[in-house]
Amino acid sequence: MDRDSEPMIKAAAATPALARSGQGHGALASADVAVVIVNYNSGPHLRMCLQALGRQTRSPRRVIVVDNASTDDSLTGASASYANVEILHAGRNLGFAGGNNLAIRSLDNCRYVALVNADAYVEPDWLERLLDAAMRRPDCDFFSCRLLSATEPTRLDGTGDVYHVSGRAWRRDWGQPATASSSSTPTLGACAAAALYKREALIAIDCFDEDYFCFYEDVDLSFRLQLTGHRGLYVAEAIARHVGSASTVRQSDFCVYYGHRNLVWTYVKNMPGPLFWLYLPQHLALNLATVLWFALRGRGRLILRAKWDALRGLRGAWSKRRSIQARRTASIASIRLLLARGLLTPYFGP
Repeated sequence: MDRDSEPMIKAAAATPALARSGQGHGALASADVAVVIVNYNSGPHLRMCLQALGRQTRSPRRVIVVDNASTDDSLTGASASYANVEILHAGRNLGFAGGNNLAIRSLDNCRYVALVNADAYVEPDWLERLLDAAMRRPDCDFFSCRLLSATEPTRLDGTGDVYHVSGRAWRRDWGQPATASSSSTPTLGACAAAALYKREALIAIDCFDEDYFCFYEDVDLSFRLQLTGHRGLYVAEAIARHVGSASTVRQSDFCVYYGHRNLVWTYVKNMPGPLFWLYLPQHLALNLATVLWFALRGRGRLILRAKWDALRGLRGAWSKRRSIQARRTASIASIRLLLARGLLTPYFGP
């Protein structure tokens, strides 16, 4: 289906889920929130994800599954897993970025959008904790949660995203004990596996960059939000368990190609003013080291294709950079404080 075609929406029931709590008394209403799940061949993970959403102490107004032309049975039983789920058929695989955008741009009646991966299982008070944080911190516009590893629940899968001045990004506290990072703190980025955003903030920066398709799209989104003065907060009390790479294989050709292509575009588009030139040598060194590392492991052709396609897309990325930097309201100093530094950090980090 062409992107201009009208997507088909199927609702399992006409009446949206009503909030169980939070109506009035200073609390944000759950009816202000829509949950979006992008699905592509997620198998039983999607049903488990929906079942977890059905146990929320504060129910969202809508739960929308954007199906990117799955060829498995992942949609089977979705309605039984969450009574009022809506299935939005994209008609083709739009990737994580395009799939989320399709839903976000249609949600003009919701103040907040919660993004949840099909392989992320949120705890019963996950949404309530995030909404409470949003009420306490109206100065913040997006909220990251405590991600636990679903396969190793005593370990963290992340507490927000870290962006290094070289252009490499990773999940903060990945692999650390689950009890670490127990305090809510500012964060540069939210891992979109389970996060809450003010919809108006997403619309203001044109949502996800659909040229990314997959990988680094949430890092790029968070960076652009920060550049326009939108702040992020890690909410330690909001917990989700994340499988990770459920529909892709970690370090597969797919992951390596898109991750290392999009790494370049994220730096080019977003690193502001003098910081771009100051840290460009580190960015170039990281890319060279990456090529050598993969080449020594027999994957040279793959990484060279990723970097070659990144270079081919530089004209478009630079055009986007002009628009992004023209809208920047955050100071250079404030952005620099959010970035991880250290010459060896990107090579020995997670």
